[in-house]
Amino acid sequence: MRRILAAGMVAAGAMLAGAPAQADWVPPFKGNDTGGIIAYSLARQADARQLAVDHCASYGKVVKFLAVQPYEGGYVSFSCRWVPWGAAERPLRTLY
Repeated sequence: MRRILAAGMVAAGAMLAGAPAQADWVPPFKGNDTGGIIAYSLARQADARQLAVDHCASYGKVVKFLAVQPYEGGYVSFSCRWVPWGAAERPLRTLY
């Protein structure tokens, strides 16, 4: 019984060792009501500012950009803030 269990463990270990490592996949644009990230590769192809403005406006907020990692695999991060006090109107949402 122990030999069968040991052989099974060796076989399972060999299968796991031979499998390639895989990182989690993150979409090029990801966000919620507090902010989000845009992949730098997408930011070079599309208007990252407009993507972030539209995203935050859908929650009735305005965008504030936080950081940019200007290399392949980097991200543009932004936060969604409430409309500043004293502003007369809600954020505009563009149609494209």
